[in-house]
Amino acid sequence: MRDILQRLGRGLADTGFPPVCVDCGGLVEGGPLRHVCARCAPLLVRVVPPHCLTCGHPFYGELAGPQMCGHCAALEPAYREGRTVVLLKGPARALVHELKYHRGLHVLADIETLAREAAHVMELVRGAVLVPVPLHPRKERRRGYNQAALIAGMLARAAGGGTRVEPLLRRVADTATQTHFDRATRRENLKNAFAIARGAAPNPAQHHILVDDVFTTGSTLNSCARELRRAGCLKLDVVTFGHG
Repeated sequence: MRDILQRLGRGLADTGFPPVCVDCGGLVEGGPLRHVCARCAPLLVRVVPPHCLTCGHPFYGELAGPQMCGHCAALEPAYREGRTVVLLKGPARALVHELKYHRGLHVLADIETLAREAAHVMELVRGAVLVPVPLHPRKERRRGYNQAALIAGMLARAAGGGTRVEPLLRRVADTATQTHFDRATRRENLKNAFAIARGAAPNPAQHHILVDDVFTTGSTLNSCARELRRAGCLKLDVVTFGHG
C-alpha cells in the first residue's frame, strides 16, 4: 500500500510540476529516472566488470595481465579495492553537479536507482560499515550537507543486510578545492587533512568501505584510507558513485 501511495503521489506531483532533465533541460516523461530524460538516459555509462580493482574504471574487451589501469599505477592504494557505479560523463556528471553545487537533494532518488542496478557495487557494500569522506565543518555548513554522507546513507538503505554508516573520519584542514589540481598537488594539499573522529574505535574485524561521490585521482580517498588503516581498519575498500 505504501508503494502504491508513493507512486500515486509522484504521479500527481509530476502532473503539476513536470520534472526536467538535469542534462538537457527537457521534460522527463516516464521512465525509471525522474531527472534524466529518455533522450539522455542512454548516455549514462554504467560500469560493469571487468574493471580496474583500484579505481573501478571499466576495462573494455578481454582482460589479461594486471587488473590495475594506467591511471592508478602511481597511486599506491592504502585500501584493497575500488568500485564505482557510473562514469562521470553527460547526465551522470549533471546529477553530481546538481547535488553538490545546486542543493539538488531531489536527484538522490536517481543516484539510488543507478546504484541499485550496479550489482558489483551492491554486493561489496552489503553488510559493511560505510565511512563517508568528510567535508570540513565550514564547507559543510555553507553547503548544508555532506554529499558523501548522503550517498553513503542511500547505499546503506539500498543494500540492507546490516549495512550501516559510521562517520569515523573528520576533516581537520580546510584545504583549497581539488578540482583543478594534478595528482602530485592534490597529494601535497591533503597532507594531514584528515583524522579519526573523536571517540571512534573501528573494529579491525569489520569490513569498512570509504564512500565518496567521485573518484578523480584517488588522492582524497587514499589520504582517508591511510588514516583508517592506522586506526585499525584492515578490511578496507572504496566505493564512489562516479569516476572521472
